[in-house]
Amino acid sequence: MSAAPSDRRPVVISGPSGVGKGTLFKMLFDRHPDIFTLSVSHTTRGPRPGEQHSVDYYYISKDEFRDLIAKDKFIEHAEFGSNMYGTSKMTIEEQTAKGKVVVLDIEMEGVKQVKRSSIDARYVFIAPPAPEELEKRLRARGTEDENSIRKRLDRSVQELEFGKTAGFDKIIINDDLETAYKELEDFVYQ
Repeated sequence: MSAAPSDRRPVVISGPSGVGKGTLFKMLFDRHPDIFTLSVSHTTRGPRPGEQHSVDYYYISKDEFRDLIAKDKFIEHAEFGSNMYGTSKMTIEEQTAKGKVVVLDIEMEGVKQVKRSSIDARYVFIAPPAPEELEKRLRARGTEDENSIRKRLDRSVQELEFGKTAGFDKIIINDDLETAYKELEDFVYQ
């Protein structure tokens, strides 16, 4: 399946932190390198080890972020903890014009905003096999302090409920990685 899917609308992937969204969409990109592209979001948080500007995120100041909001440059934006995140309209338009299928990795508030926007997208929710699995995965990352882990776990309760009620086109339980990936690929190429 190296051809592009017949449905080339952006694919919005959402789910709680630690559920494996990034792993799944990176597999999609690795197996179809010329078809998909990630919509690189803007954020006010600092880069984690190994992350690069304009590859993982556009790292900007809070003032720069607020300026982009004021100029209506985002299709969605949200604040999580003390950091701001947003998806640029221009990024999606540019990549779609190049023939790429854009994948957006966004949280629940962002999903609500995209659904209210003019962007016609497909929506996938990635869920854990059990809430305890999320905590295990977050702790295994080793990138968060205890306070951050607690906040993410508290938020995951709301996100899991949102996943059940928000009208996603597809809900994938990420219990077995290859099985979850196959479900994602089948959905994208249906």
